[in-house]
Amino acid sequence: MNELVTGDAVVLGLQPARLPSRALAITIDLAVLLTVFVLLSIGLAVATVTLDEAATAAIAVATFLLVLVGGPVAVETLSHGRSLGKLACGLRVVRDDGGPIRFRHALVRGAMGLVEILGTFGVVGCISSLVSARGRRLGDVFAGTLVVRERVPAGRAAAVPPPPPWLVGRFAQLDLSGVPDGLWLAVRQYLTRMSQLDATVRGSMAERLAADLVACTGVQAPQGVPAAAYLAAVTAERQARDARRVAAAAGRGGPFPMPVPGPVPAPQDGRFSDEGPTEGSQSGAGTPTAAPAGAGEEGSGNDAGRQTATGFAPPA
Repeated sequence: MNELVTGDAVVLGLQPARLPSRALAITIDLAVLLTVFVLLSIGLAVATVTLDEAATAAIAVATFLLVLVGGPVAVETLSHGRSLGKLACGLRVVRDDGGPIRFRHALVRGAMGLVEILGTFGVVGCISSLVSARGRRLGDVFAGTLVVRERVPAGRAAAVPPPPPWLVGRFAQLDLSGVPDGLWLAVRQYLTRMSQLDATVRGSMAERLAADLVACTGVQAPQGVPAAAYLAAVTAERQARDARRVAAAAGRGGPFPMPVPGPVPAPQDGRFSDEGPTEGSQSGAGTPTAAPAGAGEEGSGNDAGRQTATGFAPPA
């Protein structure tokens, strides 16, 4: 099975979707859109019965473009590439570099879909998907996107490396509610594959992802913390919170019970960075950082949950 490779030669581990699953997703989307279009057309026909033929024809054309072109564009933009059909089939539209799509990508895909799917009853889209090595239709080629499978067997998921011990628990108070799933996916894919990159590419990608994460959280990264280490620590904090949430939902009291790992060995293969921690955190390089000020009696329990985090697995 082919994996997604970025322009920086980064193997992201995303599996391109093939024609059968894409056809099923498009069929579901078209069924929903046509249903909405028919119902809306009937309502407009009743409401505009007193208008002349030219006005009625203009309204019909506008409704067609709004629903069958504007609808998919709006849905893919707001959901970052997951329409109703793709959600049902476990698919997602991403950029060629594995990041979430934006409005311009969805607009190009929707405009080309009007020609290759609606205009030719899907014939052009099927042919282009069959001849493409990664199953891309013309809309994906022009937009620079790719439809990938989100549901990968658990045994094939790569492990996210743990953060340095001196960063464990440092982001316990960070608000992560504004970070979209697409960014978590990009960060996780980077962390699992960064050892395969050369130092220059690894550093630039880490800086870019860290800047996006800072923009979503609204809090600057600590001074002197390498970008890759910052990504690993925040991702570990996110997983720790998810684990505690699952434990609470299951009726278990306290932190999620998991074994506490031992000291993490020195980074190899270029993991995180050659910079290391700041001077103020060197003393904690061998042991986890103490609980944040004001944590009270709950600090030790929360740190136990945070020390066990190894990364974030994006929700299905």
